[in-house]
Amino acid sequence: MYRTVRKSYDGNMTRTDAPGVGRPRAFDTEQALDRAMEVFWRQGYEGASLAELTAAMGITRTSMYAAFGNKEALFRQALDRYAGGPAGYVRRALEQPTARAVAEHLLEGAILTTTGRGGPAGCLSVQGALATGAAGQAARDALITWRRKGEKALRERFVRAVAEGDLPPHADPATLARYLVTVVYGIAVEAATGTPRVALRQIIDIALRDFPADHHRK
Repeated sequence: MYRTVRKSYDGNMTRTDAPGVGRPRAFDTEQALDRAMEVFWRQGYEGASLAELTAAMGITRTSMYAAFGNKEALFRQALDRYAGGPAGYVRRALEQPTARAVAEHLLEGAILTTTGRGGPAGCLSVQGALATGAAGQAARDALITWRRKGEKALRERFVRAVAEGDLPPHADPATLARYLVTVVYGIAVEAATGTPRVALRQIIDIALRDFPADHHRK
């Protein structure tokens, strides 16, 4: 019996059983996926070879295909893992009570995530798309979709802020969302080149100067 064990971020355990003779023994798919995520984060989609991925995951190529599918499918699952874990600051930012707090939380979260102690520098969604040729087009498309989804959620949050009077009536939610997303990915690129947190926070200070203040507090 081949068994994989997966623990979701909410702590629930799930199990997938697939019968077969000679299948690999059980392994922790959560841990394996975390390790694959880190390889993609460090090296990008094309830079991460199957040999490096399976070595980091501690499984054979056969086990990888059985549990996760091909490299593209593994990358998509790793991206989902990243969104729910290291990039969870985006969701938490959207839950902030004011548009200004959303912006502050988003930018600070970007810095903490892209300069994490002991982890890869930069952002998986940026690193993953670097030097992506024809073989990696599907992964690149997945990243574009992922980033657009994040920008859409941010835009909708600012539309709500205008409706609630938190942002002034003349505020442009689409432009504000695109502006913040651009700064976030700029932070990721700078972090990947070794720019320290103190310097990145100076960028945040400048970025927030042009962001509308809490309208209710004026």
